[in-house]
Amino acid sequence: MGLIIRSLLFNLAFYVNLAGFMIGGFWFFFTPRKWSIRALQCWARVSLWLLETICTISVEVRHRDRIPQGAALIAVKHQSVFETFALLPLFDDPAVVLKRDLTWIPLFGWFALKFKMIPLDRSARVTALRGLVRRAQDARDKGRQIVVFPEGTRRATGAEPDYKPGIAALYGRLDLPCLPVALNSGLFWPRRSFLRYPGTIVIECLEPIPPGLARRDFMGELQSRIEPATHRLEAEARGQSF
Repeated sequence: MGLIIRSLLFNLAFYVNLAGFMIGGFWFFFTPRKWSIRALQCWARVSLWLLETICTISVEVRHRDRIPQGAALIAVKHQSVFETFALLPLFDDPAVVLKRDLTWIPLFGWFALKFKMIPLDRSARVTALRGLVRRAQDARDKGRQIVVFPEGTRRATGAEPDYKPGIAALYGRLDLPCLPVALNSGLFWPRRSFLRYPGTIVIECLEPIPPGLARRDFMGELQSRIEPATHRLEAEARGQSF
């Protein structure tokens, strides 16, 4: 019962905090974009504080020193809603690739456009990839960190990996190092569940992949770094008490 009550309280607090940011902080829509990004990162930190205070879920970031300075391509394992906000404070000026449909949501979508996040229309295929690369190049030229979920959507823990071609297109056209990121968030914040299990979510920055690899070599290298590290973190987390 304690788990259910804590999960309900956190979900309520999380969305109240989100609504408060979008409504109470609406004036950030009119400030310089970098100011707005800082406000967004503050909101994310408050959300992490709520997660730890209510659900006793702490966050550990390993090898933070591997995050490249300036423009970079960040490829993150996607298991939960958690990484859509928890990663924001890690980077100076993140540009997150997200579904175009999210930009249609009142307030949320307006802010996403204000932050110059990168919308992707999955149904458009070739046209979508061109638009993705063009917007990512613009973010690169501004020294931003392009954050991508290579599988395109949340994957359940233990599910077979399903890496999409978009990450390879970005890697090939941006000429940037790619930082792979593994995590175990799905064990504590499962997808399609309101339950939040206590423990420690680990975000691990892996060795960056230098630019210039052939497409097939890059995809193989990316998956061979993220997947074993993710399995290791999941195995480590299962030793914690749920």
